[in-house]
Amino acid sequence: MQDRYLTEELPGIGGTIKERVEDFQVEEIPLYPPSGSGQHTFFEIRKQGVPTFHAVRVIARALGVPPARIGYAGLKDARAITSQVLSVEGVAPEAVTALDLTDIHVVWAERHERRLKIGHLRGNRFTIRVRGVDRTALARCQAILEVLDRRGVPNRFGSQRFGQRGDSARLGRFVVHRDAESFVQAFLGSPHANESGNVQAARAKYEAGDWEVALRLFPGNMADERRALQSLIHSGGDYGRAYRSVPKRLKTFLLSAFQSALFNEVVDARLQTLDRVFAGDLAMKHPGRSVFRVEDEAVEQPRAARFEISPTGPIFGYKMMEAMGQQGDLEAQILATEELGLEDFRVGGGIKARGGRRSLRFQLIDPDLWYDEGILLRFELQKGCYATAALAEFMKGA
Repeated sequence: MQDRYLTEELPGIGGTIKERVEDFQVEEIPLYPPSGSGQHTFFEIRKQGVPTFHAVRVIARALGVPPARIGYAGLKDARAITSQVLSVEGVAPEAVTALDLTDIHVVWAERHERRLKIGHLRGNRFTIRVRGVDRTALARCQAILEVLDRRGVPNRFGSQRFGQRGDSARLGRFVVHRDAESFVQAFLGSPHANESGNVQAARAKYEAGDWEVALRLFPGNMADERRALQSLIHSGGDYGRAYRSVPKRLKTFLLSAFQSALFNEVVDARLQTLDRVFAGDLAMKHPGRSVFRVEDEAVEQPRAARFEISPTGPIFGYKMMEAMGQQGDLEAQILATEELGLEDFRVGGGIKARGGRRSLRFQLIDPDLWYDEGILLRFELQKGCYATAALAEFMKGA
């Protein structure tokens, strides 16, 4: 977890999460209910220890349809008990509820007119157990919760945004800088302890120049890496060609991780003023996401104190609305340090990022905490907010 906290003056509780699968439970809150008629079937699944992509493949195979026919609103943790709604086209609800799958249980199924798409959810409800702490930690949690309830939680993107190796933002930086060689070197090299021994060996062989051996060691499920390395071998070391072999969708995802990392920098810089608005700020209204420029902070600050509005930070892109005043100076400085301008996010080759604004803080909705084999925290978050950002404030460096 990060080293800086909004509640820096309050001691954390330490402890561990996800020690057991049942210690982390997530319930998706749909944006709307199914209508009861139509060619699509909405259905809720409850799964344990199963990532969303794997669940989609298993369900598709059981129903005899391609995985592309199944829609979902968001991805859920693998090491957790999660509930989420999916959709499938052209399959009757009765066929879906009849499924008998390992670690995946269908709760209900009902017809709807349209496919479920990414982002079509209101939020998520979390129940998380922190183990390795005693009952005295409750008082410390309560003190932290009181601050977060009043000031909000820093709206950082969580570590899962930055990949297993934590290098997605770095790769995205090479994308926006159009640095093909650095991208390929980092994409294929840089062994990491989070990866299997074979993958680490493949990366080490790549860095040593043993490209043919590295290709044999990269497993078949790492198709993007294998394709880039094959291109590099066949072209005699043409990094531009190898870079172009990497799918656009992946490079777009990596670019978004870089945008997220820059946003996190702004959160850190504004950490002690997350609940303040200043002239020139672009503030976001709650609920909803409409943004307006703050002209008079004395007028708007009472609204921020009531959590009706919050200051925003940049998701840098070529169409992003720019802040002014001290917030504008901060954002400009971060871009200048990266030697970038907003137009640089129109990368080319079909890769571009329009950009936008994101609230610098979020609310814990209906929070509760109690002790049961550890500290149990329950709260609801709007979509796009990370539970790990809240946990970091309670656990502090655990």
